[in-house]
Amino acid sequence: MPLKQYIEANSERFLGELLELLKIPSVSADPAYRKEVFNAAEYVKKSLEEAGVDKAEICQTAGYPIVYGEKIVDVRAPTVLVYGHYDVQPADPLELWDSPPFEPVIKKTGLHPNGAIFARGAADDKGQFFMHVKAFEAMLAGGELSCNVKFMIEGEEEVGSENLDIFVRANKEKLAADVVLISDTSMISLEHPSVTVGLRGLAYMQVEVTGPDKDLHSGTFGGSVANPINVLCKMIASLHDENNHITIPGFYDQVREYGKEYRDKLNQAPFDEGEFKRKLDIKETYGEKGYTTIERVGIRPTLDVNGIWGGYIGEGAKTVLPSKASAKISMRLVPDQDHRSIARLFENHFKSIAPPAVKVKVVPHHGGQAAVVPTDSHGYRAAEAAIMDAFGKKAIPTREGGSIPITALFQKVLGLDPILLGFGLDTDAIHSPNEHYGLDNYFKGIETIALFFKHFQLQHKK
Repeated sequence: MPLKQYIEANSERFLGELLELLKIPSVSADPAYRKEVFNAAEYVKKSLEEAGVDKAEICQTAGYPIVYGEKIVDVRAPTVLVYGHYDVQPADPLELWDSPPFEPVIKKTGLHPNGAIFARGAADDKGQFFMHVKAFEAMLAGGELSCNVKFMIEGEEEVGSENLDIFVRANKEKLAADVVLISDTSMISLEHPSVTVGLRGLAYMQVEVTGPDKDLHSGTFGGSVANPINVLCKMIASLHDENNHITIPGFYDQVREYGKEYRDKLNQAPFDEGEFKRKLDIKETYGEKGYTTIERVGIRPTLDVNGIWGGYIGEGAKTVLPSKASAKISMRLVPDQDHRSIARLFENHFKSIAPPAVKVKVVPHHGGQAAVVPTDSHGYRAAEAAIMDAFGKKAIPTREGGSIPITALFQKVLGLDPILLGFGLDTDAIHSPNEHYGLDNYFKGIETIALFFKHFQLQHKK
């Protein structure tokens, strides 16, 4: 059966199988979901076996397992290594979801008139990596699988992929391939298909400011001892100047400055700032002075508070002067910025700006390097050709603000430039309440991925 016809004939099953995966709350950050993360790994292994791999296995690590599968059609054929992750972000705050995060529902929206799946992990990354499983099944069923394929689906991406680094370094021969294919990014839109060619790195920290050794009465002690929340807020506020430039000494030492020609080309990507603001319900964009929104996201580093807490936050009043205040802070990094060096710079600076009245603790959580992918490789040309066949339009190269730490790992350890062929949209609310993924994106992704295999085999012959 021809590829497109097979996808259409099995579309209801393809969707149902994804919905079953989305019902598994595989939250890697929360130990309370540990069993469910392992359940998700088992489901992925089963899905690969049913799709037709020669072998599938669950590879244990010091944390959550990596699911590996492979199909070797011809030792002389090129090999595509598919990467994805089955773990998801926490669903909190639950009260902001319109439907339970692990009870997927399909609803029509303005951007998705044919429907979108609402569930945690729908776009990041269950819906996207599952496209590869179904594309593989469709190619195999129709006799159109022209490349060998290896799957490596992990369960720790949302907590830094610490054990993936160890696994990749220990299994270089097992993972040997000609290209890595990843769908964990977004495209501009279905009307403007794009391929991501750059990702930012990440340094993620948690800070804790401690004043007195216990919570105190704010009337009896207020004004005589430091309030850790007040101090923490001042310290965080000082990390940016009036131009939203990060004030950590040495932070920009390795940041590339791009010329007008490159910046003009970057800004040629379709982008409606008015529509961007309307989608987010904001009056103005905000960021580093002297750069456009596209540049701020694609080629500039950032520092953001991801969470802050301390003191009493329950119902009613409690006049307390807290003992501690804490925050989670992430820094998105650009090429040449080393996440370990940036973490050290942050820790030294943050401790240096603390007043003597408090104690400061800084704990690095996880990080990863930025990555830039060349646009003259066999893999990139295959992605361009696949998008042209599927969409009838030329792919637009874009640089994305998010981070996939293992992208640089694949480049360094396996010597492979990943092809970042994502089908999500920046409006999919990943990491947020009401995450969703369009049905059109899901099925178009399956078709395009299959076409990538076809064109990669043709490119490999040249």
